[in-house]
Amino acid sequence: MRLKFTKMHGLGNDFVVLDALARPIGLTREQVRILADRHFGIGCDQILQIEPPRQSGTDFHYRIFNADGGEVEQCGNGARCLVRYVHERGLTDKTEIRVGTQGGVIVPRLEADGQVSVNMGAPEFEPARIPFEAPRRALVYPLAVDGRQVEISALSMGNPHAVQIVPAVERAPLLSEGPLIESHPRFPQRINAGYIEIVNRRRIRLRVYERGAGETLACGTGACAAVVAGISRGVLDGSVTVTTRGGDLGISWAGGNAPVMMTGPAVTVFEGEIEI
Repeated sequence: MRLKFTKMHGLGNDFVVLDALARPIGLTREQVRILADRHFGIGCDQILQIEPPRQSGTDFHYRIFNADGGEVEQCGNGARCLVRYVHERGLTDKTEIRVGTQGGVIVPRLEADGQVSVNMGAPEFEPARIPFEAPRRALVYPLAVDGRQVEISALSMGNPHAVQIVPAVERAPLLSEGPLIESHPRFPQRINAGYIEIVNRRRIRLRVYERGAGETLACGTGACAAVVAGISRGVLDGSVTVTTRGGDLGISWAGGNAPVMMTGPAVTVFEGEIEI
């Protein structure tokens, strides 16, 4: 099978974008892994597959596959790349589109300054809907990891996140502890493990060990989850700059059932074809 693709990134969180609007693309888990492999394939954190809409009131549907071949519900940086992709290729003349995902409908918008804003929807805190095994909803949960107890905030931004506040993200045990949290038995669908350092009430530093991808240079839903967790715990204001290893994202949330808004860049790197 010969595939045309576009390589894109959002703050270094990189994607292989596939156009399945005209005809279906059915990749196996192993084919996804080959495409994502940085030595034997194209190389990416996630593969984004754009498809015709599946529900009324949406313009497109897109599927997200992690580098390990598993399909996931949501990807914030990918959503920004998606709206730039369809706009640059004349697939829509709208600067704001509605996109269906496994995690719900999102609304990315191409701004006049070239940035992309995304309405990521409201966060979900109910443990059963994250999903997370806990007797009741709480702001902070104890979690046993490798013989010690850490404190996390657990929530979903269309995909599940466990957020820790740490003194310094560069010293956080992300590479050793992240995989243990990702596959912790209390998260039946695995989890994205986020570590935040609070600089002040309007700025944080963030690192995320992503489910099925490992540490990435940026994680859009992880940035949303981190800010929501900080606001909920009373340590952040409603609008926050999130500094990742790949650059800055702007995240705002008014609380309650209000949607989380994310703003950041989306960049096309190159196009090509691959035989797989």
